Amino acid sequence: MLGETEPEWLSEEVKTGTTIIAIEFNAGVVLGSDSRVSAGASVVNRVMNKLSPLHDKIYCALSGSAADAQTIAEIVNYQLDVHSTEIGEDPQVRSAATLVRNISYKYKEELSAHLIVAGWDRRDGGQVFATLNGLLTRQPFAIGGSGSSYVYGFVDAEYRRGMSKEECQQFVVNSKSLF
Repeated sequence: MLGETEPEWLSEEVKTGTTIIAIEFNAGVVLGSDSRVSAGASVVNRVMNKLSPLHDKIYCALSGSAADAQTIAEIVNYQLDVHSTEIGEDPQVRSAATLVRNISYKYKEELSAHLIVAGWDRRDGGQVFATLNGLLTRQPFAIGGSGSSYVYGFVDAEYRRGMSKEECQQFVVNSKSLF
C-alpha cells in the first residue's frame, strides 16, 4: 500500500517478437513484417528483410530461427527455379507453398521456422498460404511469428473481404504499427 513500489512488469517495455502478415486482394497480395532479429532478450539486428523471394511473383514471410527460415526459402527458391525451367512457365503459388510445407514437416524436429507463402499466378491470381506444422491452408490473410498475438484482435476486427490494393497496403501498415 503506502510506500510500495509498482511491480517491475508495469514499467518494462513490451517485447513483441517477430510479426509477419500477408493479405490477398483482387489482383495480388500485400506482405509485411517487422525487421528486428533478437537472440534472447537482445535485439541483434534491427534491419533484416524478413520477406524473401521464392520466385518472380512468389514471396515468403519468415519467422522463427532466421537461419532455418532462410535455409528453407533458399532451398525452395532453387527447386522452383528448376521446376520453372522444366515446365517452361512460372510456378504456381500452391506449388511453392507445398514445397515449404514438405520441408518444414519433414524436418519438424530439427527446424524452428514458420513461413507464410504469398504470391500471384496466372491460374489463381493472388494467394496466401499458411504452412504451420505440416498443414497447408489457403487463407485470405495470414499472420505469424512470436509477436502475432498482439495484432490478432485488430486484424479480426478490421479485416474485410474485397479490399483494394491500397486498402490492403494501409491495412498492413496499420497492423505493423501495432508491433
